[in-house]
Amino acid sequence: MAKHIAHSIASEAVEPHASEWDQVYNPATGEVLGDVPLDDFGAVDQAVKTAAEAFAEWSGTSILERARCMFRYRDLLERHHQELAEMVTREHGKILSDAYNEVGRGIEVVELAAGAPSILKGEILPGVATGVEVFMLRVPLGVVTGITPFNFPAMIPLWMIPPAIVSGNTFILKPSERTPLTSLRLLELLTEAGVPKGVVNVVHGGRLVVDRLLSHPVVRAVSFVGSEPVAKHVYQTAAAYGKRVQALGGAKNFHVVMPDANRGRTIDALTSSAFGSAGERCLAGAVVIAVGEAGDWLTEAMAQRAESLAVGEGTAASVEMGPLIRAAHRDRVVRYIERGQREGARLVYDGRRHPVPAQGFFLGPSLFDDVHPEMSIAQEEIFGPVLSVMRQPNLPAAVEVANRSRFGNTATIYTQSGAAAQYFRDHIEAGMVGVNIGVAAPVAWFPFAGWKDSFYGDLHATGTDAFLFYTERRVTTTRW
Repeated sequence: MAKHIAHSIASEAVEPHASEWDQVYNPATGEVLGDVPLDDFGAVDQAVKTAAEAFAEWSGTSILERARCMFRYRDLLERHHQELAEMVTREHGKILSDAYNEVGRGIEVVELAAGAPSILKGEILPGVATGVEVFMLRVPLGVVTGITPFNFPAMIPLWMIPPAIVSGNTFILKPSERTPLTSLRLLELLTEAGVPKGVVNVVHGGRLVVDRLLSHPVVRAVSFVGSEPVAKHVYQTAAAYGKRVQALGGAKNFHVVMPDANRGRTIDALTSSAFGSAGERCLAGAVVIAVGEAGDWLTEAMAQRAESLAVGEGTAASVEMGPLIRAAHRDRVVRYIERGQREGARLVYDGRRHPVPAQGFFLGPSLFDDVHPEMSIAQEEIFGPVLSVMRQPNLPAAVEVANRSRFGNTATIYTQSGAAAQYFRDHIEAGMVGVNIGVAAPVAWFPFAGWKDSFYGDLHATGTDAFLFYTERRVTTTRW
């Protein structure tokens, strides 16, 4: 019988009490890793109460000590880097090198948070009138919450927790019910780094638990990463309750390949972007627009790469792509392949026939050509290893097609022309732009800046935006 996965409140394991449960799997084998509660409202209320009680002391702790906790946490994460990567691979399925890089990108945010004393400095303007000065301080909000997706069980919590708590807030994490285990280990290491009990708490659950957090009167701010429909729901619901919200949603990322692109590097980048993590990431390359003569060589080379891609269990050294997260999600991706065929796209390589292990939730990479903008595979987020190729005669036409998308997370151009790269940068409607970069994810010191339906809110995750999101400005005018 699978064990119940406990909440962590005040750094103590709390046995769940729920009427609904879901199973957590190793997607590479189908092994059940535990049962996760979906509707434990008592745990939500307990976590909020605990975080609220911890806020007074933690917000009064010096910024230097909070930053030093981040330094210690960074060292612990580095020491346990491999262990955490193996945990990510076990509960998500991505190959070990991808998981290792994920943890590394999360550590970057901890390093950013360790610099909080320089980021959180206020401002002063003396002499606004005779004997009068004005100064502005950044102060923490209080209890804040983060709701994270299944596809980055280490990185996304690390996007949220370090900036929030180093700013003086206390935190409640609601990890994905599909990948809840890594979060608990992250919290153990945070406690070991010296963060007091109750400053960070982990509560498991599904939509009902999310809605409880969105409406709770004590919760001041909500950070969310997930699909576009849920991001919209989180934004609208939490905002209606007067909360500060950043909700990162879905994507349909366009990559434009110019005739002068370096062919080998372009194919390598597209393979990694489209099929890395089995396409289950919001920066995955989903549509390639081949300009002019680039279409023929691109499609042929990508078909060869897809056919040779090794798919299997993520810890095997030779494997290049792991499973999808669940059987139901794999079936959803298969339905998109079928829809693409019905809509008239040419299926160049069929991932349904790719050699994969018999156990687990595997699906091979698929490649479509002759895709048109009105097709569902060109418009909707598939979140799986499916790459669609369009063809356009020139760069302005390619950009115009890409800009029709309702999403605007990231976009990349492959070219050796500075003029083409500059035109693309200036005209593409996406918040994160790549030039010869397969996954244009910014380092932690810059915002994760999705546009359009890829983001709901004003202040983005990471970068200085994160510290603005988790603090309020207090302006004082004095005369002595």
